[in-house]
Amino acid sequence: MKKMRMGAVAAIAGVAVAVTGCASGGGSNGAGGSDDTIVVDMWAGSEDDTAALEAQIAIAKEQNPDLKIELRTAPWGDFFTKLTTNMASGSMACVTGMNSGMLSGYTAGFVKLTADDLKTAGLAEDDFAPGATEILKNKGDLYGLPFDVATMLTYYNEDMLTAAGADLPKVGWTFDDFEAIARKATTGGKHGFAVGMGDFQWQAMPIARSGTQPVAEDGTLQLTDKGFASAAEWYAGLVTDAGVAAPVASASDGGWGENQYTGQNAAMAVDGTWNAVGYLNNDAGFKAGMAPLPTGDEGNLSLILGSGYGIAESCENKEAALKVLGSLLSKDAQDYIASSGRSYPARAESQPLYFESIGEQHREQVKSVFEAAFEDVQGQYVSDNWAKVGTFVQPELVSVYNGQASMTDVLGSAQQQFGN
Repeated sequence: MKKMRMGAVAAIAGVAVAVTGCASGGGSNGAGGSDDTIVVDMWAGSEDDTAALEAQIAIAKEQNPDLKIELRTAPWGDFFTKLTTNMASGSMACVTGMNSGMLSGYTAGFVKLTADDLKTAGLAEDDFAPGATEILKNKGDLYGLPFDVATMLTYYNEDMLTAAGADLPKVGWTFDDFEAIARKATTGGKHGFAVGMGDFQWQAMPIARSGTQPVAEDGTLQLTDKGFASAAEWYAGLVTDAGVAAPVASASDGGWGENQYTGQNAAMAVDGTWNAVGYLNNDAGFKAGMAPLPTGDEGNLSLILGSGYGIAESCENKEAALKVLGSLLSKDAQDYIASSGRSYPARAESQPLYFESIGEQHREQVKSVFEAAFEDVQGQYVSDNWAKVGTFVQPELVSVYNGQASMTDVLGSAQQQFGN
């Protein structure tokens, strides 16, 4: 397995940071806390999400009967505004959720965790799946620990591929195989593939094909790296040259590729492992399948993604916060996440329970594909300006896919603006 480093760009879910922080031993900290209350802030996009978090908080309360633990949530859309405000005012919650790819812009708000901190939390790095702790590292420093891990897969519509007489993607398939399948399945007004608009969705194939990330290990932006840029041009050419994918209608179609796939307008698309169960049990009723990303001349490099918890720099009751963090990532809490099938847990011993939560008709496929996809993963390297890069590139992709701009020019412009 390749060494995993920095976690991935946000897309799996958001992180909600409320205005209230956690209190010190001297009473109220001016942010609504009390001397024995630890506030945990995490995203929740639905009542089900909140209920799942409350179940994990209940485990933390049971393991820490001497502490008061308060959960606060907000939607992903509110996260960054609140996080920026709370960092500036020193009022972040003691235990704050963080998605790996966004960490580089918010490291100032989190404590750098040490081996002693992990010991206080009752955790060890080898509790987690190999390399998973790299997800919330930035330039070698550990700012948090993950509760889940994910990577990108190729999802396919078996009914469409079979009707077109195309082979099915499988573990170990190549980019030549991918192109052949996509061409065969482009028929009858349908396309063999749907290009992505999200950072994960469009970058996954170029990274896998080139074996190169658009950011170097030290955080240097390298969008114009020869290998990555060439692979990105190939990816855009699936629309403009090969014609196996449709151009994107609008920059507002952020989920274009995924929607084209679920709408049965395209036979294949790239998305994360977090949507595996949803695709397999899709409302449209088609027979869905999955495979790791294709293998290129440089291997089959995929990114490991994930979210987790860190301790706020402003937290005055760090020891108590670490104990809560340890409980939220304990075997009991991770077993709950795995058994519910909500996400693939970061704790190694809990991962088998995730597969047991999958319906029997899909279980073996999910297990074999996940195991293969996580064999050769690398945490995404992220530059300090990475969020700005994504904001710039995403709307430009519409012009690229419509043949009005070249991927090389767009990446070159982004490199020039954000590469310093």
